[in-house]
Amino acid sequence: ENREDILCSKSNRLTEALEEANKLFSGVSCAREAALDAQFLVLASNLGKEKANELHSEMTAFDSLAFAEDLLTFMGINRIEVEEDHSDSEGISGGYLPSNAWHKLGEETEKYFRRAPSFHYMLGSFKSDPPVPRQRIERQKKATGREERRAMPAQLKKMEESHQEATEKEVERILGLLQTHFKNDPDTPISFFDLVIDPNSFARTVENIFHVSFIIRDGFARLKLDDDELPIIEPSKDNEGREDDHSAGARNQVVISLNHQEWK
Repeated sequence: ENREDILCSKSNRLTEALEEANKLFSGVSCAREAALDAQFLVLASNLGKEKANELHSEMTAFDSLAFAEDLLTFMGINRIEVEEDHSDSEGISGGYLPSNAWHKLGEETEKYFRRAPSFHYMLGSFKSDPPVPRQRIERQKKATGREERRAMPAQLKKMEESHQEATEKEVERILGLLQTHFKNDPDTPISFFDLVIDPNSFARTVENIFHVSFIIRDGFARLKLDDDELPIIEPSKDNEGREDDHSAGARNQVVISLNHQEWK
């Protein structure tokens, strides 16, 4: 079915098929399988012969029959001592090769392979024609100003909005818990660490500190130190946080370092 592809000089499919047949032959156990292998060998030999006929030397076309005859003559074939069983086999001339025939051929061809290969062009003769100039494609200039702004994908925009809404709801929930605690017991401030630390989740603890930072930033609560120099948190009174907002130096930025071992 793929005869033309196999006969192509640049194709190695015939060699690949032979290698696969060698692997399959190791598992042959029935006569039918051996017959199929023999049928494949005949077909592969015919294809290899056709492929060899297409080879061309520098002067004349390659004649496989004449080449084989010359090889047999060089190896010293004896056509006189021919077995009787093979003398009348479809008119094919037989013969007897001596035991050292292939060694003789190998010794003769070995010295030729030591020579440097003749020079030839891999892709044909050199052409002195100048290369065809490529057409220059001008790139479009980037637009300046507002045109540079690209529309954000709808899915990413929705994701950012949902994340922002979740953060705002969590901040409002924590502020509500803080205000409720001080309404019930206004004289007992709550420890900052008791408020934010989740004893079962380090990640949740970090999220709590993150959310409380928004409450402190917006002035709805403030941090102080108790007698033991530990931070306590309490909600700001009405308008107290907003007035501090406008006063210079009312609040300072604080970076809290908390690793997993300290959380434990």
